[in-house]
Amino acid sequence: MASVNSTEDTKYFTRKEVSKHTDSNDLWFIINNKVYDVTKFTSHPGGQEILLEQGGKDSTEAFEDIGHSSDARELLETFKIGDLVKEDIIDEDQKRIGELPDAYDSSSCSGSWRSWLIPIALGVLATLVYRYFLKAH
Repeated sequence: MASVNSTEDTKYFTRKEVSKHTDSNDLWFIINNKVYDVTKFTSHPGGQEILLEQGGKDSTEAFEDIGHSSDARELLETFKIGDLVKEDIIDEDQKRIGELPDAYDSSSCSGSWRSWLIPIALGVLATLVYRYFLKAH
């Protein structure tokens, strides 16, 4: 069940809770870490099928890709029923906030240069093979 923050009366939901609301009689989804109940929204310009496809999911990417108007964004806010719990919030880098380090740690950046290691090694290997065959012929 949703928990309530007594100071703001904001309800908090888990992704698992949202994933249970997937049909036309009970339709929720997540956009930008906020939870919306769009069960009563029957006048979507793309049809109800679009909403049903997104039911129970994080629909942020689909919502943003369409480029909804400011009016559509205002209308969406009328369907807001709460926020995601902190552990389920995803930031811009698609990392769970609950798993992020508290302070900057240089070891957390070491993966970025490692991701380039294999392509660089393959490039050097390809160059050596090319030169070998070029000299052989």
